[in-house]
Amino acid sequence: RPYELISTVCLFFCVIRYTNGIALSGISGVAHDKMTDKAVFTRDKVLTIHTMNPTVKKVEYAVRGPIVQRAVQIEKELKEGVKKPFTEVIKANIGDAHAMGQQPITFFRQVLALCSYPELLKDNMFPEDAKNRARRILQACGGSSIGAYSASQGIECVRQDVARYIECRDGGVPCDPDNIYLTTGASDGIVTMLKLLVCGEGPTRTGVMISIPQYPLYSAALAELAAVQVNYYLNEDKCWSMDVSELERSLSEARKYCNPKALCVINPGNPTGQVQSRQCIEDVIRFAAKEHLFLMADEVYQDNVYAEGCQFHSFKKVLFEMGPQYSNTVELASFHSTSKCYMGECGFRGGYMEVINMDPEVKAQLTKLVSVRLCPPVPGQALMDLVVNSPKPGEPSYNNFMKERTATLSLLAEKAKLTKEILNTVPGITCNPVQGAMYSFPKISLPEKAIKEAKALGQAPDMFYCMKMLEETGICLVPGSGFGQKEGTYHFRMTILPPTDKLKILLAKVKEFHQKFTKQYS
Repeated sequence: RPYELISTVCLFFCVIRYTNGIALSGISGVAHDKMTDKAVFTRDKVLTIHTMNPTVKKVEYAVRGPIVQRAVQIEKELKEGVKKPFTEVIKANIGDAHAMGQQPITFFRQVLALCSYPELLKDNMFPEDAKNRARRILQACGGSSIGAYSASQGIECVRQDVARYIECRDGGVPCDPDNIYLTTGASDGIVTMLKLLVCGEGPTRTGVMISIPQYPLYSAALAELAAVQVNYYLNEDKCWSMDVSELERSLSEARKYCNPKALCVINPGNPTGQVQSRQCIEDVIRFAAKEHLFLMADEVYQDNVYAEGCQFHSFKKVLFEMGPQYSNTVELASFHSTSKCYMGECGFRGGYMEVINMDPEVKAQLTKLVSVRLCPPVPGQALMDLVVNSPKPGEPSYNNFMKERTATLSLLAEKAKLTKEILNTVPGITCNPVQGAMYSFPKISLPEKAIKEAKALGQAPDMFYCMKMLEETGICLVPGSGFGQKEGTYHFRMTILPPTDKLKILLAKVKEFHQKFTKQYS
């Protein structure tokens, strides 16, 4: 056939051009393989650092950044026998509770084991309330298996349990299960909401107000979405409190170059460990209502409150107690997770998001958006159910559950106090009380000589400080510059999660290093 003849002739000429080393479309050159005595054709990569999505290159995530990468290298070097002035790396860079030695809650793991391998339901070693929870969860899963997909919004009975939990937590404020979206950790819900909010170009581009210091998820997500990060500063002199006058300053400046649409609050705070007062939350809600801002409340540390006189108040509860003027109008998304508090189950990636006063048409788009990823991990959903539907008085597992829960939170409270007390004995380090969450964010005074040397190396001064500490002591902390801080101030973030004996070693090494560093660069 004529077209077959033409195709054959074309193919013949293509082969001739290849063998002559003439580059065709997409071919950048011809190399000669001496081993096989054959021509090897090469071509440019389709995806290069110059052709990739430019917003991804702007993403930074300090808690798993260069310091942590170097810490992993040092761990390998120690295993290979390389001599160091220390025998182990102590990672205090991330809130990974179980990796730091916190023990899982027995009841949670029992139910998850039963859900994963239902044959264990026949075993008498498991308490009956654990079996009942497992049966209920399995009955809600396709094929009675947590290996099946769930509804995109999450398993219905789990959303119902979350709604009941929120109602109980908030003193009877109603909660509609249809407003609950189960998520892959709180991070998934936060990023999903930001996707809905971001639009516009140039001066109409969406601005999102985030606290400084902030958890790097926010800056990373905003960079990836090409949204505008609008900084407002927490007041370090007042234990990292929020100040409405600072919110007003930030908003006023931002409106000159973008369209601020959302205000994000982390309470209890990460990396700063503060717990905002009820009055502060009321002030923030009034500000959001007045300025027509969408509120995002990151409340994943709601059970981690240690300081005397401090109490967690959910934004939703305060919103509804302020009356219909606010509760019927202010748009709010709040987030919780299985990863923090007394649970520490980071790897299961369980969480939920509740939306309040969302436009029904937008809510339909939200449901569509979450359907794209099919569903959150079902084991994470099951774990979220256990967090919000934990053992009740009179059930076989209740006493042990409460014992483990109380012990975990009490130990965290002790370590929060210990961290603040020891760090404040070091000249040049100032640490606010760790009121809640799992971190301290102390201010460090650095000698001018060290600052100049860091800048000559192209490093932030507190990055220079933390890297030196890692190399000399094996302590892995995160520089404050990775979270944001006021110009001219320097900090580091560390978790309070290591076991008490190891935490004491860590703090002693930080103290010794800081004194040595200050002397070296004075």
